[in-house]
Amino acid sequence: MRKGRVYYKEHFAGIITETNDGEFVFQYDLNFVNEHPKEFITFTMPVTKHPYTEKRLFPFFDGLIPEGWLLEIASKNWKINKNDRMGLLLACCQNCIGAVRVVPIHEENG
Repeated sequence: MRKGRVYYKEHFAGIITETNDGEFVFQYDLNFVNEHPKEFITFTMPVTKHPYTEKRLFPFFDGLIPEGWLLEIASKNWKINKNDRMGLLLACCQNCIGAVRVVPIHEENG
């Protein structure tokens, strides 16, 4: 399972997860829901206490991943398959242009 912390502007907004079953889940943080009920990372994912679930990476997050020659460079430098969208999101989107960034969560085993 891979996870990333999603930040909107300077605020921690929630967690995106790729489950072991290959499903994608985005859950807004409860503090963000309570403190910023009218701010959201994308129009297609309004603030809610309920998780969003998809079989593919959410289009908004997929849109953060570089394209073209930048994707080629990222894929080669980090040795990430271009089809590994979650891997690319976690590797490339910690310092995106725009209001949203995704920081990988490295969980320790044990």
